[in-house]
Formats: sequence, structure tokens, C-alpha cells
Amino acid sequence: MINRTTPTRDGSAPLPQSPAEIRAERRRIIESIRALRRLLRRRGAFEVADRRRLNREAGHRKRAETTHAETLHRIDEQLARQERSVKHDLSSLDGKREQQEAQALAVLRREFIERRLRNTPLTVSELNGLGTGLIRDLAAQGISTAADFTRVSWDKAPNGKGGNVVYIHRADGHRVHVNGIGQHRSRPLMEWRQAALARAEARAPRALPPDERHRISEIIEAEHARLREELTKTARAAETARAEAGKLHAETLERLATTERDAARLAAERRAEFDAMAEQLLALQSELSAHVDRYGDAGLRIRRAQRRALRPIPAVPTLSAIPSPRSPVDPTTRTDATPAPTPRDRAGLGWLLPILYFGFTTVVGVGELGDNTAPVGLMISSRLVALAAATELARLWIPRMRRHTPGPMPSGIGWQTTGVFLALTAAGMFADEKSGMFVAACVLSALAALLLLAGTGLRIRPPQPAPSS
Repeated sequence: MINRTTPTRDGSAPLPQSPAEIRAERRRIIESIRALRRLLRRRGAFEVADRRRLNREAGHRKRAETTHAETLHRIDEQLARQERSVKHDLSSLDGKREQQEAQALAVLRREFIERRLRNTPLTVSELNGLGTGLIRDLAAQGISTAADFTRVSWDKAPNGKGGNVVYIHRADGHRVHVNGIGQHRSRPLMEWRQAALARAEARAPRALPPDERHRISEIIEAEHARLREELTKTARAAETARAEAGKLHAETLERLATTERDAARLAAERRAEFDAMAEQLLALQSELSAHVDRYGDAGLRIRRAQRRALRPIPAVPTLSAIPSPRSPVDPTTRTDATPAPTPRDRAGLGWLLPILYFGFTTVVGVGELGDNTAPVGLMISSRLVALAAATELARLWIPRMRRHTPGPMPSGIGWQTTGVFLALTAAGMFADEKSGMFVAACVLSALAALLLLAGTGLRIRPPQPAPSS
């Protein structure tokens, strides 16, 4: 029975309402609930998109950290390489000192010997067998001291006639022939030079003078100071490079943090809008329930819409790492204790086997292998059932295998899959008249029906997780 009165705004006396007004008011509430439900359906996609955003932000931070670590590693490697080179040069300076001292002493001895040979002239008294004329002829060829020639050799005459003659090799590399100096007269000439050379070598200095040693020490110390300064500059340049890398890394993290804060703020605002719509929906449902309690049934046509409007709000799985709009979390305050969100477990690859089996059954049917021929109705219905099962499994399995939308298969789908498999197997056994497995086919059919019913019940009402303490 319909109560045709409703309280006034001040709560004084109820005003009568007609059935048309009651139905219109109830339709208005139901349409408002429908509109809110349509808007709330978008929350699932929003949560998935927000989870992808958080995963992208975690990836950006990881790449920034990896890039910074690689930069520091390159700086350290370059510093170590340069330090090894400079330290090797420093360790080799002691040997370089000895080498330079030996070279300076060799130069000093060579200059002394050349000077002594240059001060030893060719004279008749020093050379037995060489007269004044030969001495003059040697001087005409540029040989007047012991420093002007180095050796003598035996070779063909300049004009190619007369056989071999003696050549005197000058210090500048040329060789000359002086008429009258043959093999016998060249021997005392070389003996005289060797004696002068021996006297010069015996009198040559065998140690560097103090001023020369001091000059070499100053050169080595200057090289020491240069290398030490280069080592200091190398360390300073590495420190500067590290500071620049740290500054760039800090700027990158600050930019990422700013972007994350803006995105988190927008996500929190959007989530707050969904929460407000959910609260508004609950208020409208309460209003609809109160309207039903006050005025009762408003007619058959509106009864079904009324039941649908009073259904509970579907629960949206919350992600632990997504900040609540009531207490937003600053992304820059993430620590190791609050890691970035990780995807849920993906559906296993084992679901590919029933998909392939049902796909194969869609092509070949059941009870049609060998010489057996199935009825036309079974041929068509078995293929349709197998096609529907393969399509449904693929629809559920493929999105749950993707990287951005992972998740386990729905509850009860395994029972339904097993039931369809047993049902097709039983149909094939019924179609095979020669097998004599009618009883087994009946048992499989009953078991398939039970599994389908159980799986459908779990799909409609999934098991609720235990409340956390």
C-alpha cells in the first residue's frame, strides 16, 4: 500500500503525493544513481593509469641513478688512469737523473777529447817517415790536427788506374788520397792519432763538476714539481667533475620530484573526486531506500531499476603505494622503507594449454576422429562451445600477461575451464557408439555440470580477503 504523504521541509505536517509524483521522484533518484555509477566505472582505469605513472616515475629515478653512477665511475677511471701515468713518471725520475748525468758526462768527455785532438797538430817531429812536403799536402786536404781525420782505408784509385791506394777519412765524412802516403806511411799516421786519442781519453774528466750536477738536479726537481702539480690538478679536476655530476643529478632529481608532486596532486584530486562521488552515491542509495520504506512499491516497471540502483558499490582494489587523497605523500620523501609499487603476479603461461586445446577443438570438433561421424547438432554445438571457451580464456589471459596490467586469473575460471573440458570429452564419448562408455560419459557430464556451477558461483561472488588486523 502506498503512503501518499511526505514530510514538509519544516517537518510539520506531511503533504499528500500522487503515485505519479512518487514514481517521478524515484526515477529521478535512480537516474542520479545511474549517472554516478557510470562515472565511478572509470575509477578502475584511473587506478591502472596511476599505477603505470608510478612505475614510470620509479623507472625515471632508476635511470637517473644509473646515469649518475656511470658518470662517477667514468670520472674515477679517468682519475686512476691519469694518476698511474703521473706516478710512473715520478718513479722514473731517479733513473732519468742518472741517465742525464751519464749523458752530460759523455758530452763533457767528448768535447774535452775533441778539444785535445784539435790542439794536437801534425808535425814532422811527431811522425816518423812523413816529411814537410807530405805534412803540407795533408794540410792542403784539410788534415792538420789529430781531430781532422778518423781512420784510413785501402781502396781503388780515384781514376781507376794504378791499383789500390790509401784513403784518409776526414772527420766530416769525406775521404781523400794524398800522393806519397801509402800503406807503410799510413801506419805511423794512425799510430800517432791513436796515441793522441789515448792521451786525451786518459786526461778526460771522469766525474761531472758540481755546477753541472746542480743544474741537472734543478731540472729533475723542476720536473718533480711539475708532475706533482699535474697530479694535484688531476685530482682537482676530478673533484670538479664529480661536483658538476652531483649538481646535474640533483637538478634531475628535483625536476623529477616536481613532476611527481604535480602528478601526485592531480591524482589525489581525481581520487578525492571519485571518493566524493562514492559518498554521494551512498547518500542517494540511502535516500532511495528511505523513499522505498516510506512509499513502498512504485510499480513493476520501476522495480528492476530500483533493485539495480540499490546494488552495492563495486570495490576498487587499492594499491598500497598510491597515496590517499586524505593524506597525500610527497614523492621526494620516498625511502627504502616505502619502495615504489611493484606489479602484481601475472597469469601463468599454463593457461595457454587450454586455449590451444579449445582452439584445436574448434577446428576438429569432438567425436569426429577416425571413422566415427558425430551428429550435425553435436558438430556445430561442440565447435561453438570450444570457440566461446577459447575466446573467453584469451580475453581474460592476454591483458593479465602484459607488463602494465598484470594480475591473476579471476576466481572460478579454472573450475569453469575444467567443466567445459569434461563436458566436451563426455560429448565425444556419447557420440562414439562403439566405445561402450555410456556410464562413464554420464559421470563426466554430471561432474562437468557441478564444476561449471561451482566456477560460475565463484565468478559471481569471488571469495573476500580476510580482514587485516
